[in-house]
Amino acid sequence: MKLIAVFLMILLVLMIAKTYVFSFRFQSPKNYAETGPQFDLKTHLSGEMLSEGLIFGPNGKMTNSFVAKMVGTWDGDIGTLTEEFTYSNGKTQNRKWYLKLGPNNTFTATADDLVGEGQGVVSGSTVRLSYEIILPQDAGGHTLQATDWMYLTADGAIINKSEMRKFGLKVAELVASMRPN
Repeated sequence: MKLIAVFLMILLVLMIAKTYVFSFRFQSPKNYAETGPQFDLKTHLSGEMLSEGLIFGPNGKMTNSFVAKMVGTWDGDIGTLTEEFTYSNGKTQNRKWYLKLGPNNTFTATADDLVGEGQGVVSGSTVRLSYEIILPQDAGGHTLQATDWMYLTADGAIINKSEMRKFGLKVAELVASMRPN
């Protein structure tokens, strides 16, 4: 009986290690510092872009898909990314990000549905952005902690993966592509 208890305890520790040590949340920008091509916010988030994506709920099942028209503009180190979403459930949403470049490949991001400022860093072919987002009322109005990773591919497309958490538990995930339109 003690052997079974020890086995179950080891199994539990391995599951926790997989979740917290080897998971999406624990990637680091330094893991990508030497990757290429180099992500440049002013270059790769400029002009007209098209995004297509999927949204997954806490059980891992797809709950919605979307197409978004995006336009990025820059004035010096200040950027604006305007997004017009059309979801598969028929809803639409307009959002606008305000980006401000900082020192050492860092940047801040704000939007009307964020709590405070998001903190971002560009490293190699990646961008990581962490922020708190307030969902629309028809989606529950919850405040979630979000982590976005954008990965620049060799042909210039961007793959975005986001996790949203509440009380440390993953409640949603988004996977999307972005490319010049």
